Amino acid sequence: MDDVDRRILSRMSRSVELAERPFRNMSEELGIPEGEVISRVRALKDAGVIRRIGAVLDPARLGWVSTLCAADIPEDRIEQFADLTRSMAEITHNYVRDGTPNCWFTVIAPTRLRVEEIKRTIEASLGVRVSDLPARRVFKIRVSFDLG
Repeated sequence: MDDVDRRILSRMSRSVELAERPFRNMSEELGIPEGEVISRVRALKDAGVIRRIGAVLDPARLGWVSTLCAADIPEDRIEQFADLTRSMAEITHNYVRDGTPNCWFTVIAPTRLRVEEIKRTIEASLGVRVSDLPARRVFKIRVSFDLG
């Protein structure tokens, strides 16, 4: 990754225009040909530096429910947990972390009932208790990087 890649990533972390040609204005701003921006973004995505490019929506404004959940999954069942959570479209993130509980995941669903169904499925499938930790207040929803 060179300085041009870092400049592109810094700019993308602030926003990507929702437009027919989203990289055109970015290329003009950065002084880089549009085709080069596109090829560099594609290479960064192929290399795994960029996981995804997409909108950040506020589930509550859409009338949906979001919550952070946690469970203590036995080490020998973590792959089963990962497979199960990956199979549910409403689970947007899942992590294994040090400590107790060791597995954390985010659920965004159309109703509280659906969140409860997901929790019950995981509990029944893995024989664990799932803690539901909905946010009381959101302090920050975006991040931007200044990579140089």
